[in-house]
Amino acid sequence: MSSNSEFLQIGEEVAAALGEGRPVVALESTIISHGMPFPQNLDMARTVEADIRGQGAVPATIALMHGKMMAGVSGTDLEELAEKGFSAAKASRRDLAGLLAGKRLAGTTVATTMQIAHLAGIRLFATGGIGGVHRGAETTFDISADLQELGCAPVAVVCAGAKSILDIPKTLEVLETNGVPVLGYGTERFPAFYLRDSGHGVDYAVADAGEAASILQTQWALGMGGVLIGNPILEQDAMDADYINGVIARALSDADDEGIRGKDTTPFLLQRIFDLTGGESLKSNIALVRNNARVAADIAVALAGRRA
Repeated sequence: MSSNSEFLQIGEEVAAALGEGRPVVALESTIISHGMPFPQNLDMARTVEADIRGQGAVPATIALMHGKMMAGVSGTDLEELAEKGFSAAKASRRDLAGLLAGKRLAGTTVATTMQIAHLAGIRLFATGGIGGVHRGAETTFDISADLQELGCAPVAVVCAGAKSILDIPKTLEVLETNGVPVLGYGTERFPAFYLRDSGHGVDYAVADAGEAASILQTQWALGMGGVLIGNPILEQDAMDADYINGVIARALSDADDEGIRGKDTTPFLLQRIFDLTGGESLKSNIALVRNNARVAADIAVALAGRRA
């Protein structure tokens, strides 16, 4: 690894790509540490990285390890993160100082991955779905730090919309308040993770990677923050709306019964949905992450071409 600051460490391959102006795509790591069991999580991580390479970009998995914010986790470090799983911490923005000072192993959330990607000079980031406003937030005030970070960090996040467990209308309202443009990749509708259409529109529909790259280049030339790119799950991987909405309602009720709150909510709900669907939700989850990674790589390639 090549060191870049006291707390940031960039992998040699990623550093070389950035130095040469080649396309790089950041990847979060809570999906590895908290999203699925070992060894499926390791297989998924390697597959998504291969998808990005296949589109002509360099993957940069981000995590906290050895007292460093690491951009480009690979080899035995990636294996360690996958094997430790839930015993690793879950790092959001507020956790960084404590976890780095304690040299704790941690997977990074969307917000923290955006922050570290920005520090490393990475502009594109692929994930499954962003966090947002949780249902019942009018009483719990449970709103993900992802939305605030999107308004600050000049990083484009390619995702399958917001997780279906969230209050999507309120999530879109907060994104608007934070000045975050919401693009639809090949669609005028905002996706909802397992579903291609949340029932809500986007700010701008883009037809391809080149059009998305043009907007991103303009956004950052203006000195503005992040951009959210909603990329719908492929039709063959989407779940039936009535079925998954019923499952989500059951999972939310179970979370309420067990008193699950705060950052434990999303992992609990995703695991409960996995159980209730007999593992089918995980298949959709992996498929949409891979689709997002490929699209993010295409946009990164187009953006690098425009810069050149």
